[in-house]
Amino acid sequence: MHLWTRELWRLAALAIAGLAAGWVIGVPGLGLAAGLGIYLAMHLYQLRALYRWLTRHPHDEPPAGSGVWGELFDRLYKYQKGQRLTQQRLRSTLRRIQESSEAMNDSVVMLDRRGDLEWWNSAAERMLGLVAAHDRGQHITNLLRDPRFIDYFNARDYREPLTLPSPIDERRVLQFQITLYGDDERLLMARDITRLHRLEQMRRDFVANVSHELRTPLTVLSGYLETYSDYADQLPARFARGLAQMQEQTTRMQNLVNDLLLLSRLEIDQRTDDATPVRVSELLEAIRRDGESLSGGRHILSVELDDDRQLLGSEQELRSAVSNLVFNAVRYTAEGCHIVLRWRAYGAGACLEVEDDGDGIDPVHIPRLTERFYRVDKGRSTATGGTGLGLAIVKHVLLRHDASLEIDSHPGSGALFRCVFPKTRLIATNNDRSEVQRA
Repeated sequence: MHLWTRELWRLAALAIAGLAAGWVIGVPGLGLAAGLGIYLAMHLYQLRALYRWLTRHPHDEPPAGSGVWGELFDRLYKYQKGQRLTQQRLRSTLRRIQESSEAMNDSVVMLDRRGDLEWWNSAAERMLGLVAAHDRGQHITNLLRDPRFIDYFNARDYREPLTLPSPIDERRVLQFQITLYGDDERLLMARDITRLHRLEQMRRDFVANVSHELRTPLTVLSGYLETYSDYADQLPARFARGLAQMQEQTTRMQNLVNDLLLLSRLEIDQRTDDATPVRVSELLEAIRRDGESLSGGRHILSVELDDDRQLLGSEQELRSAVSNLVFNAVRYTAEGCHIVLRWRAYGAGACLEVEDDGDGIDPVHIPRLTERFYRVDKGRSTATGGTGLGLAIVKHVLLRHDASLEIDSHPGSGALFRCVFPKTRLIATNNDRSEVQRA
């Protein structure tokens, strides 16, 4: 406010001086105009100095000025200096980020909100074949044209990574992960998992080959044991007891080999091409009878049908998955427990549920239940005859049917295993179709 007061006094002084000079020579109006013109010329001179400073020498010291102009020059200079320091810090930070990204073995690609390429590190050039001279500004799907990546990119659900071969080398396997940040921008990272992929493939091949090779000696051993069991009454008591244990363990080994072979087959192809309509009511009824045979009357098994739609998929695989859930319920619940097999609508799709009112499972175990050979109670696994692969088989069968497994259980509250199927896997029954046509 003080500067503006001084500026007003300066204007008033020049106006009065010009008016007085004009009064002396008899033209007061001309004198007043001359005084105001001098004031305007002073401002134009300072404005010209400001323009020359900003356009020609913005990094030099500001020009000399008085009054408001001097304060304006000083403030602009301080602001410019602060901006230069901020820009230097930002450039330094950006340079460190780029240098650290360049040091990474993983590909890092920055995409704008439209999905166009803005920046990437050298690893992206090696893995994805990006070329700065041609690809900057291109949409990412113009360069990564695999339909699976396009679906992954457009779905905007990036919770799980996507595994694909490299677009420039089919022998390399990459794992893609997209992260949203800023103003709907995306950060794409690609990791070379070729070695892990090969190790996983070797593990699957090893398990499958060993399991296959074990079938023949186990079949021979089981055959001889069955032959010897026909003469068990002629053997000493201790031999008969040993023979029975050998038969029991041989059967357990055969079940384990069969489950390993089934699991290996399911892992090879994560999606089934079998789209046969499955009558869920008949499937659950058959599994209920199998469960009652295994239970021997110790449990109560029932079927509840709240949806009459059919399920598209492999009946054999679905039967294997649901049977594993029911057999687990029979093995791991106490006598007299009630086991329910249920088919009902669930969200936009439907679900198969196996629920029991047994002892339940501590939630701490639930995330690992589908791992191979993981057991909640290792002490009772041998006694129940399970192989430890049942839930792993269930998980892979559901993956092949675009479905998921949900587990809800607490100690003392029983357990609920829910197989959730999408709407695309459901079809109406013939009765529903005919009613729709009549309508």
